[in-house]
Amino acid sequence: MASRDALAQAPDEPPGAGAAAPQPPVVIPPRIKVDPGVKYPDRALQERFFEEVTVVLILEIDASGAVRKATVEAAQGHGFDEAAVAAAEKLVFEPARRNDTNVPARIKFRYVFVPPPPRLKGRVERQTAGSPIASATVTVRTADGAEHTTQTAADGSWTLENVPSGPTHIAVVARGHEPQSADEELTPGEETDVVLRLSPQKAPEEARAAIEGEPPIQEIVVRGERPPREVTKRTLRKEEIALIPGTNGDALRSLQNLPGIARPPPFGGQLIVRGSAPQDTTIYVDGTPVPIVYHFGGLSSVVPTEALDQIHFYPSNYSSVYGRGMGGMVDVGIRDPKKDGQIHGMAQLDLIDARLLVEGTIPKTGVTFMVAGRRSWFDAWLGPALTAFGAGVTTAPRYYDYQVMLQKDFGGRASLRLLFFGSDDGLEIFNENPNAGATSFTGVGTHTSFWRLQARYQHKVTDSTELKVTAAVGQDSVDFGFGTLGFDTTELPISGRAEVSQKVVRSVRANVGIDVIYSPYDLHLRFPRPRPPGVPAGGPEAGLLETTQSGERFFGGLYTEWEIMPWRGMRIVPGLRLDYTSSTQSWDFSPRLNLRQELTSGFPRTALKAGAGIFHQPPGALETDPVFGQEGLKSNRSVHYDVGFEQELGRRVELSVNAFHKQLDRLVSEGAGNVGQGSVYGAEWLLRYKSDERFFGWIAYTLSRSERRPEPSEPSALYQYDQTHVLTAIASYNFGRGYRLGARFRLVSGNLYTPTTRGAYDATSGNVQAATASPPNGARLPPFHQLDVRFDKTWTFSAWKLSAYVDIQNIYNHQNPEGVTYNYDYTKSSYVSGLPILPSLGLRGEL
Repeated sequence: MASRDALAQAPDEPPGAGAAAPQPPVVIPPRIKVDPGVKYPDRALQERFFEEVTVVLILEIDASGAVRKATVEAAQGHGFDEAAVAAAEKLVFEPARRNDTNVPARIKFRYVFVPPPPRLKGRVERQTAGSPIASATVTVRTADGAEHTTQTAADGSWTLENVPSGPTHIAVVARGHEPQSADEELTPGEETDVVLRLSPQKAPEEARAAIEGEPPIQEIVVRGERPPREVTKRTLRKEEIALIPGTNGDALRSLQNLPGIARPPPFGGQLIVRGSAPQDTTIYVDGTPVPIVYHFGGLSSVVPTEALDQIHFYPSNYSSVYGRGMGGMVDVGIRDPKKDGQIHGMAQLDLIDARLLVEGTIPKTGVTFMVAGRRSWFDAWLGPALTAFGAGVTTAPRYYDYQVMLQKDFGGRASLRLLFFGSDDGLEIFNENPNAGATSFTGVGTHTSFWRLQARYQHKVTDSTELKVTAAVGQDSVDFGFGTLGFDTTELPISGRAEVSQKVVRSVRANVGIDVIYSPYDLHLRFPRPRPPGVPAGGPEAGLLETTQSGERFFGGLYTEWEIMPWRGMRIVPGLRLDYTSSTQSWDFSPRLNLRQELTSGFPRTALKAGAGIFHQPPGALETDPVFGQEGLKSNRSVHYDVGFEQELGRRVELSVNAFHKQLDRLVSEGAGNVGQGSVYGAEWLLRYKSDERFFGWIAYTLSRSERRPEPSEPSALYQYDQTHVLTAIASYNFGRGYRLGARFRLVSGNLYTPTTRGAYDATSGNVQAATASPPNGARLPPFHQLDVRFDKTWTFSAWKLSAYVDIQNIYNHQNPEGVTYNYDYTKSSYVSGLPILPSLGLRGEL
């Protein structure tokens, strides 16, 4: 949208004759006769630039009234200059006149570009049949309280123009149907398409009976997302990933289905990203670091799916906003409570755990809230089941987590949120019939917990300046015991993060921030001396080591990052990060650069991307411990390289390909300091069908190799977490009437292990002396493959809905080898199989 105006008119005047007392000439300025108009430039919309802009032109108009030349007085960028010149060249004027004679003229001319308003449209349909509903009333309420109303046409469609940008609430009412609503953020120049399906209105006597039908669906499509700062950023939304088979409805477990993530160790809940160790990948909840992302065994995540907004996963080359890690990064976003003024709830029970969530608005305060909790209960039936089968080992595992949130919005430009969340895991294994004649264990116990109290303040100070501040305090505890051996640690982390985002000029935005952690700690450890890599368990103890330490660690980070858009479709993001670590008493400097070029402005979208950066990871607390570790260490370092492209193959089909390389050095090596080296290289493919109302799915494949060299004089060897091939295929289809069926197939290279070929057993002491015949990780287990299936059925009632599901892992009961076990003298070996077929049944109710 634009307007134009002539600022000043000055027809050219040739020198006058030298007549005495000349009469002043009669001058008539040029007047517009033909004006085709001008629109807000596409480039500005693609670059997410929504501001009023004035372009002043110098127009040279000939004696016929045609524009011969248009010159921009002061460049504005973002395509405004080009749009103004192109529009001005099509103008036709009534020529300037001097004393009834047409003359050339040179004038200033102004175009004022105003961002186009959002376009909001949609369709209202019957839930079961999908047929349109005519004459339904659609009411859109904007942030300022204004309401815009329209009615649907015969085909169920509706459109509203000139609705202000910002948060909106969309409500639909139709005779004979239950009302439906949706919330959406409208952006200038973008079209938002909302499809709402209404269920039939029940008579009083029918309200007590279940009416079978598919669940209410809200499909919101927003075009024109802001490009990411990183080369490879994969964003998952809960509406899709909660239905992935094999995850038991847990959204965070779905991360294991993306390219770049290897299959975790058996019965483990770790993230192995692009050949790095699990501790190399950092985990955040809305910018606050947390120690774990999964409960024990990887059965469930520490944040339930129902509380999630989205998950940002960066396999490498992530923004300078984040530091202290040299692997990948995961930032879990907790959603805001619902703001429609009603109370909502959810309850779910399956064979693994039970969960509950309540949210809504506190009356007369404008404060929204959300309270959620989850507790496992399979400890109630697993122990008795083992006893019934005569097992000598009884197990009592359990976990729970909790989330409490309060949020207050201030005029649509600022918000304050308080979030208290945490997790607690416990596992005890006792051997009730130990063998007194040989080495045996009497029991293992472990307890892991953490909690955080987080405050987040966001404020859009002006249209060009944004502020975000996050602070948190918490506690991390780990207690592990194995007979007389074990350790326990407690940390009290206090963290803070603040970032200011400022638009410097029209094509440059600067992000500047600070990121600090102060963490007092206590630890106590009692363990045998560490074994060299590849040496198996067994043999006489080489002595026990014990340490008790109390201290504090401090991490301080400063960063800046610039988003530069020098020309159409190009995005350059240089970043710098400076980190201080108290345990090393040194600073780490980490420059990073990411590039992205959109080759096309419309469909099909094609984008090239590349990046490089340096990442530092401070040594762990044990590595700097004076008893178990070593002094004088520096941070581990990794240099990331990444190049790839994205290509739309259809409106919902996209192919993403990435090649990556990570060069590792200054790795901490046992007793030798920062002399370790390594490298990881490979490629990833993701072919994805974006979710529609019926189907979603993707095929992900990673080809990689991860190597390590403990000392420069030693040869490189495969790292213990290397998985050469990782293939995952996922598909889920909605058949209508509440029925959905999905499947996941995985084919992965087997885990590495170190074979042992001989050993000696001492019957007197009960000890085994073992020797290895190959280098560490010199053999690989057979490939892992598994098919998981999930079936969902949903019933919709007048005020709530009920869902039932069965999630079956390893449906064809493949005995996947997960390890190797040996006889007493290591002359015979056999595979240890992973989980057999594992069904899970569940019920879920939502209000």
